[in-house]
Amino acid sequence: MWLVNIYDSSGNLLQSESLADGRYMIGKSDDCDFPVGDAFVSREHALLSVNGPECAIEDLDSTNGTWLDEEPISGPQVLTEKRRVRLGRRVEMLLKPGTEASRADHTSGAETAPSRQTGAITREAQEKVLEYMNLRKRGDLNKLDYNELRNETRNAAEALIQSGKITLPAGVDREALISDIVSEAIGFGPIEPFLNDDDVTEIMVNGSSQIYIEKAGKLLPTDVSFSSVQSLMNVIERIVSPLGRRIDEGNPMIDARLPDGSRVNAIIPPLALTGPTLTIRKFAKDRLRISDLVRFGSLSEEMAKFLEICVKYRQNIVVSGGTGSGKTTTLNILSDYVSTDERIVTIEDSAELQLTQPHVVSLESRPANVEGKGAVTIRDLVRNSLRMRPDRIVIGECRGGEALDMLQAMNTGHDGSLTTGHANNPRDMLARLETMVLMAGLDLPAKAIREQIASAVQIIVQQMRMSDGKRRIVSIVEVGSWEGDIIGLQEVFRFKQKGIDAQGNVLGVYEGCGYAPSFYQKLSDAGIELDWDIFASENQQEAVIS
Repeated sequence: MWLVNIYDSSGNLLQSESLADGRYMIGKSDDCDFPVGDAFVSREHALLSVNGPECAIEDLDSTNGTWLDEEPISGPQVLTEKRRVRLGRRVEMLLKPGTEASRADHTSGAETAPSRQTGAITREAQEKVLEYMNLRKRGDLNKLDYNELRNETRNAAEALIQSGKITLPAGVDREALISDIVSEAIGFGPIEPFLNDDDVTEIMVNGSSQIYIEKAGKLLPTDVSFSSVQSLMNVIERIVSPLGRRIDEGNPMIDARLPDGSRVNAIIPPLALTGPTLTIRKFAKDRLRISDLVRFGSLSEEMAKFLEICVKYRQNIVVSGGTGSGKTTTLNILSDYVSTDERIVTIEDSAELQLTQPHVVSLESRPANVEGKGAVTIRDLVRNSLRMRPDRIVIGECRGGEALDMLQAMNTGHDGSLTTGHANNPRDMLARLETMVLMAGLDLPAKAIREQIASAVQIIVQQMRMSDGKRRIVSIVEVGSWEGDIIGLQEVFRFKQKGIDAQGNVLGVYEGCGYAPSFYQKLSDAGIELDWDIFASENQQEAVIS
């Protein structure tokens, strides 16, 4: 009996098994005894032979070779304890005499998810369960809803374990194995517990053997994996099939969403070199309010009051920030202040907004079909929305030529419209808007574009994901008039960082900049009572550390 541990280039344990006498194929193919989802491992890379106290490895003419203690091997090589084997460029193996497999703990709060040790067992059991169900139910399976199908799968797994057709290895929990089998067969496999965990905000699958999650704004590795590349592909196909979409070598990347609204991106070989890659940004079950952001320390109470006035009195707002900075969440929250008697049209690539007003029309773009036809872009929808008599237009994200149509809408009676964009600061956001307008394909002079931006956008809200993982609104600026070659910007509120504590938390205060936006005077002249004290520079609020 020998013990084999297989690691990736970061030292994360991919597989750990005890080997009885026999021959074991290692490679990228799912038919191998040890399937390894790495771009530099061949389909049938190496052969491992165990005979009592002896263990040998042989390279099978692999593209990137098999290495023993950093020396390439050709014929069979006898292994001794603790000699390190490398497959290709990144995957390493460590073999030693032993009686049972060990398990490295790289947990991230994912104790409920299946471990790598049960991967091969789960894959074999899954095939037996599906075969058993097909024989018993035949065509009836297609008539079952998800919960009924899940119950049938669980019953089939229990029956096969009871009859001995699925062997329960020593030390493996029966209930945990059944849950793993059901998840692999009809669910989302090892990522299912993370989908059900409200504290997990994002799930990142990098090939079948590496899964990361985001918790409390921080990326954490997990100790779980898919049982095979095919198992991961099955999950991806379960996500995209109900949408009438497909993913294959001819169409190797796709954006989709789960039934609960969670956003999904998948990309597979030949584009993804390390195997199928899946990214899920989860949809919050409980809709956040502005009070939640204040409680989290994402902004101050004064900033919240100001943003409420901006939306209620129809200022055009752009929420700017980097990827994962919380732009869509803020856009969702700002929409709470839109009056219930207004007609709102929302336009998104992937529906995420959850507006609570009664008069909302939600539009979603559509990619081209397999023949390259039928695409409906964000810009098409923005143009069409202007003929739908909207009071406000809310665009999930501007990233192309639709920016021109959005600016025209803001300048032609659709005040109070909202959108988001990718930029690192408010000045960059203006430059991005200018670039996006040019992407519309019209030969407009820079002066005309900047005048359009200056007259259309009143407020830019800048968000940032800080080094401690927390998302904060770091600046709110008023967009001024176009003067000379630049558009004037005046900061209204800002987050002032003061340091980092011993736990890595970013310390700082939210403060007013001593400037009241010009529209405040117009509202005051119209007889609307406003709190001017919120802008005072001495008005500071410590950022909450939660």
